[in-house]
Amino acid sequence: MRDQVFVGIDIGSASVRAGIFDLAGQRLAFAVRPIQQFHPRPLFVEQSSADIWAQTCAAVREAVATSGINTARIAAIGVDATCSLVAVGNKGEPVSVAENGDPAHDIIMWMDHRAAEQTAAINATGDEALAYVGGEVSIEMELPKVLWLKQNFPERYAAAWRFFDLADYVVWRASEADVASICTLTCKWNYLAHENRFSENMLQAVGLADITGKIPPQVLPLGSPAGKLCRRAADEMGLPAGIVVATGIIDAHAGGLALTSTAPNGSLAIIVGTSNCHMVVSPEPVMVPGVWGPYFGAMLPGYWLNEGGQSAAGALLDWTLRQSDAWPLLEATAKAGGRNIYAVLNDWLADLESRETWPTRDLHVLSDHHGNRSPRANPAARGVVVGLTLEQGRDALARLYLATLQALAYGTRHIIESMNAAGHNIERIIMCGGGTKNPYWLRENADATGCEIHLVSEEDAVTLGAALLGAVACGAFPSLPDAAAEMVRPGGSVAARPETKAFHDAKYAVYLQLYQDMERCRSAMGAWQ
Repeated sequence: MRDQVFVGIDIGSASVRAGIFDLAGQRLAFAVRPIQQFHPRPLFVEQSSADIWAQTCAAVREAVATSGINTARIAAIGVDATCSLVAVGNKGEPVSVAENGDPAHDIIMWMDHRAAEQTAAINATGDEALAYVGGEVSIEMELPKVLWLKQNFPERYAAAWRFFDLADYVVWRASEADVASICTLTCKWNYLAHENRFSENMLQAVGLADITGKIPPQVLPLGSPAGKLCRRAADEMGLPAGIVVATGIIDAHAGGLALTSTAPNGSLAIIVGTSNCHMVVSPEPVMVPGVWGPYFGAMLPGYWLNEGGQSAAGALLDWTLRQSDAWPLLEATAKAGGRNIYAVLNDWLADLESRETWPTRDLHVLSDHHGNRSPRANPAARGVVVGLTLEQGRDALARLYLATLQALAYGTRHIIESMNAAGHNIERIIMCGGGTKNPYWLRENADATGCEIHLVSEEDAVTLGAALLGAVACGAFPSLPDAAAEMVRPGGSVAARPETKAFHDAKYAVYLQLYQDMERCRSAMGAWQ
């Protein structure tokens, strides 16, 4: 039994990762494969389930080959994925979600904002279920997307046998188990897990009364076995059939599970990626306006989850860099030195800070370029940059980069303050994801929030979180906290610098004011649609 290992599969926005972990949480191998995104027009973002499945199988094969392990040691597979919508036909064939009908485009991504009218219609019901999603459903969730498809392409909606969240889809492909996770269904489908039901009144009001017949009939808790690896999937992954496949989970929630399971009370997990997710659990439900939840059992069994977030984080930084006249220089310098662009940019920023104590004193960013997920719950919000000059080159880019990092940190501070005002008592931040490799990202979040940032030793905690689910599902550990206690090890920490507090307090006040200023601008131009 002590030879058991577990496969964690993590499907993000741009890639799929497969890791193999032992009972101590030691990573034995890791593989990454890119996945496609399609952007047919603004606000529309689609993917292909065939592409994602093929890359998932390839990543698992590569990880197994790299590890050199005997596949008979693999006791379980855990899966996490972005909360994207997959449409599947009666024979398992893809159902197109694209306006042009391309069958390869059968996934509407979480970041897709096409369903604004449908989101407004659901929120207009004022249904009691909305209280368990921060007061209103988000444009990023699944019911608005399903309603968009039904209203625009009713024949495709009728042809759909199943609408899966992506994690549940991959579990189905792997095991043929027609099940949904309590995490995906509660967090993204307005399922009331604490009452084991949907709001029939809300579904009826918007014309989705039949949707419950198009989603998996069984809802399983986290850490439970969904099924066994079927022969077809086993052949595609290069594994023996019969391996336990755990119930799926949303990608950010897998990271949150790894970060908070052993010390849930007072811990805020931040999962950094294309977007940012802020996860906090509590023994009793806490209603936080503009913050998703409370969701019962959706991340840690027995606890209620509140989930804040920023719709664009890593995506905003990447976009910001590419707008600069210094982008070609940054890219060329990084390539010439065989370095990451952020390592080079951090050198430029260090040089700027050696000459200026407060480089962003007069440059302010509101980071709502892709709307505000939390706590304003405003998908129509817009980003702002104030204090521009004619400055160009590396100093200008380093200055804007720092201002953008600070804006994202202030967004996190706003979420924390909203959560605490509603009844949470956040005492520590535990962070994972790509941004944690960047010392300036960590520094600015610590300084802006006043909280010490704690890390874990496994740099890909999300994939490890998926493996935790597998470890519990196959019986290697009796519970998720028990698994985390053995498999998740602490890393370093970054403390806030007290001498920066007054500066960040002043800039944070500007950050909050910029939202009001932008809303006034939008209101003044509201007559021109």
